[in-house]
Amino acid sequence: MTVEAIVTGTFSGPPILHDSPKGEVGSLAVLRSARQEREPSPIPCFLIRHPSAGLILVDTGLHPSIASDPASNLGRFTTWLMRPAQEPGQDALSQLREKGISPSDIRMVIFTHLHYDHASAISEFPDSTLIVNAVEWQYAATVRRPDFKGYRRQQYDYAFDFRTVSFDSDKVSSYASFGRTLDLFGDGSIRIASTPGHSPGHQSLICRLSERDMVISGDAIYEEKQLEPRANLPGSMHDEHNYKRSLQELRLFRQTYPSAVITAGHDAEFYENAPERWE
Repeated sequence: MTVEAIVTGTFSGPPILHDSPKGEVGSLAVLRSARQEREPSPIPCFLIRHPSAGLILVDTGLHPSIASDPASNLGRFTTWLMRPAQEPGQDALSQLREKGISPSDIRMVIFTHLHYDHASAISEFPDSTLIVNAVEWQYAATVRRPDFKGYRRQQYDYAFDFRTVSFDSDKVSSYASFGRTLDLFGDGSIRIASTPGHSPGHQSLICRLSERDMVISGDAIYEEKQLEPRANLPGSMHDEHNYKRSLQELRLFRQTYPSAVITAGHDAEFYENAPERWE
């Protein structure tokens, strides 16, 4: 099994969203931070080439329309707040086609969560089975004022083949430092781990490579430095307590398996130095 990162554009959001000495902050602090100098952060998704299950995408990155009309996909408020940028042809669909892959070749899309930068291009994969945490799906579909909670309901309001996973079933087991995981194919190749906190139903993937594990952590960590003890937390979290618990599971995993790869959700240096593929 191999994994490839696909960077689909950037956001330049208020810095406090990723790094806050005080932890979670309110809306006014976010708006004040919006006046500070900003650095672009990558918006990735991941292509898994599975030896038996075929091609799997983790998240979708930014929709192709972001290059010319971001508000049509993200809405005016998110476009103003996050300052999206995308070069023509940088979206996941275009990059997959450069690899000789069409949307119908993607067997499934597994979402770490449904925030607007992770589900933006969901409409481009109508033939795929879409896998999402049941808690995340329920929250994303019902929360009031979704645009202010990180969701853009128009992105995923399609009659696609959605399948939800639950971490309250008898198929859940622990794996290494992760308390609740689901073995997706029953062979240990891909485990979905419950890592709530950033969003209500956030989940991460543990992929078994040839000689080590790789954790696709979504936004359980924004930047690799957050794996270090006493690092600043993000300024925006759905549940700070659960976020800290999930973060601690990731930190323990890094301590126990230092050769493992743990992706950082929006770390520019991490993706600049990423190999063409992990295998």
